[in-house]
Amino acid sequence: MSQLSHPNTTKVFLHGELDDGSLYMIMEYLEGKNLNQTLRSEGPFSVARALPILVQVCGALDEAHQAGIIHRDLKPENIFLVQSAPLRDFPKVLDFGLAKVGERQMRPGSVILTQEGMVFGTPEFMSPEQAQGKPLSPASDVYSLATILYEVLTGKLPFDAAHSMDYIQHHVRSAPIPLRQRVPDMQFPALLEQVVSRALSKRPEDRFYRAADLGLALQGILENTSPLPSGIRDGRTVDTPKLQTRGPLPVTSGLGSGSPDHAMDDIAGGVPTRVEAMRAGARLPLDILQGVSLRLLLSVAICFLLLGVALAFAVMRLVSS
Repeated sequence: MSQLSHPNTTKVFLHGELDDGSLYMIMEYLEGKNLNQTLRSEGPFSVARALPILVQVCGALDEAHQAGIIHRDLKPENIFLVQSAPLRDFPKVLDFGLAKVGERQMRPGSVILTQEGMVFGTPEFMSPEQAQGKPLSPASDVYSLATILYEVLTGKLPFDAAHSMDYIQHHVRSAPIPLRQRVPDMQFPALLEQVVSRALSKRPEDRFYRAADLGLALQGILENTSPLPSGIRDGRTVDTPKLQTRGPLPVTSGLGSGSPDHAMDDIAGGVPTRVEAMRAGARLPLDILQGVSLRLLLSVAICFLLLGVALAFAVMRLVSS
């Protein structure tokens, strides 16, 4: 967590070891309740209240994912809502204790504490691949986020189950109960149901690959302007707009690192250029890159051919003279 700086991630200021061997962490102090406590005391959230919270959580997770960190234990208890003036419903992502860290994050001498085939997490919120001990990706956290959103909106989970093992089996095999069937007396935007359904897909490649993509889709629902982001299949996102920080979201809580560049881009809004999309973490499709390379090679070959023909004519003229 000390490697993360997003404003919606709980800050770790210092950590180390005392002379007697005791380990310590110094973290920021938060006032408020976690999302589970708030949901239990106040009931399901409205769409207008729930989506801004989840959009900001997506921003925090996107920074972690770009650093090679998968949370693996996302649940309402691990999203804290700060309720101290002037902030209200300002989420902080907690507890990376079960996080899966990529090799590039491991310091010399570190020991990898988990391996493929081992299952960690909270059964009610874990992705199908996590429940089966398969390799994880950012899409695994996206699934957990969608399950959290489902519960926040309905007060219920996407499946009816009595025990933890039952939830695991449902995550792997069963289709989630649609939002409109879960609470028939409530009305949800059609686009929201599409977003939740996509984020709860069984296969990781059918979901939003990045938390940033899920955040963009949720913000589009809030603004009633954006369709689902396109080009997300197979982990590729092409020219999707950056998260804009209008309305209840503070500028520093946008997707990304919270840097001044991101803040200025978010204020400007709009669809970024291809260069901006790549800077934000988007990747060009392989077929586009291959097409560009092919045209470049063809142009170079033609130039060399023309140069060779010119040299040949020059040599022939010299020989004839």
